[in-house]
Amino acid sequence: MLDAAPLTDRPAPDQPVTDWLDAPTLHGHAVTLEALTEAHAADLAAGADEDTVRFLSRGGPDANTPGAWAGYIRRLNAIPARVNWAVRRLDTGVAVGRISFSEVKPGDRWVEIGTMLLPAAQGVGINPDAKLLLMVRAFEVLGANRVQFKVDARNARSVRAMLKLGAVQEGTLRQYQIRPDGFARDSVMFSVLRSEWSTVKAGLEGRVAAGR
Repeated sequence: MLDAAPLTDRPAPDQPVTDWLDAPTLHGHAVTLEALTEAHAADLAAGADEDTVRFLSRGGPDANTPGAWAGYIRRLNAIPARVNWAVRRLDTGVAVGRISFSEVKPGDRWVEIGTMLLPAAQGVGINPDAKLLLMVRAFEVLGANRVQFKVDARNARSVRAMLKLGAVQEGTLRQYQIRPDGFARDSVMFSVLRSEWSTVKAGLEGRVAAGR
């Protein structure tokens, strides 16, 4: 019988479950992450296009208007065991996306991260900065043993981004989620383990410093 992987290197004492569901403000090199509220709806509507929400597992707002985005934000915030942050650029003060602990499992010591960025925020160092902030929180503050990501198999850009991050591609969950439009989505699963975090962190820090 194989022994389970030891967890002796996780921070102590263990964090209360409530801490895993908090959304503190997190300050990075290019962005601030702050609790996602309806106040961010106008910025998101102003910068979004069809591709912004094309591959989201839960779909997007009903229309690209501040009111529809506000409704979308309310729906996200009503989902149990989900924690949502707005991604705000430091140079402009504008909200350019959201990033979430889309699933939180304190008992099993893992979280799942999901990200949505507006077109103007892609390829300019925003994504690695936001990912770095949440992964530091997961591994170094909460004591997670695993951070996972699920990507729509059709979204080649996001698959490449996960590989660039250094996450391990574990496989494809076939027809795993039914989107609001009725499409049965295949989800590609990626993960980073605590034992892999130092290498992934160094890569993210290098990309943040280089602005890419």
